[in-house]
Amino acid sequence: MSTFSSLQALQGYLKVVTDRQQLIVSNMANIDTPGYHTRDVDFQSVIRQAMNGGESVHLEPAVQEVEALPERPDGNNVNIDRESMLLSQTQLQYQLGVELVKSSLHTLYTAIKDES
Repeated sequence: MSTFSSLQALQGYLKVVTDRQQLIVSNMANIDTPGYHTRDVDFQSVIRQAMNGGESVHLEPAVQEVEALPERPDGNNVNIDRESMLLSQTQLQYQLGVELVKSSLHTLYTAIKDES
């Protein structure tokens, strides 16, 4: 995989992570909304799709309601502890993606510098 392809894949990865982070924050903001159901992205499925899809992968996460979470009497099933843990996890995933982008750009810079 070329550096350019790697950067495109990393851009898609960062978009999926950002989209998931926004969903988690939305879930947290709706913790007191009666009838609101937690939504998430099947992150592992999207990343697996990216790994199996080759060079022309466009990472588009499918938003879905999370099932099997206990509901409160008002019909809301947001669990702040779960959402806080997922938010921390996505922050680490984003930082990893940024470090990989920096590494790819450094590799590209080094290749350009060596050519001149």
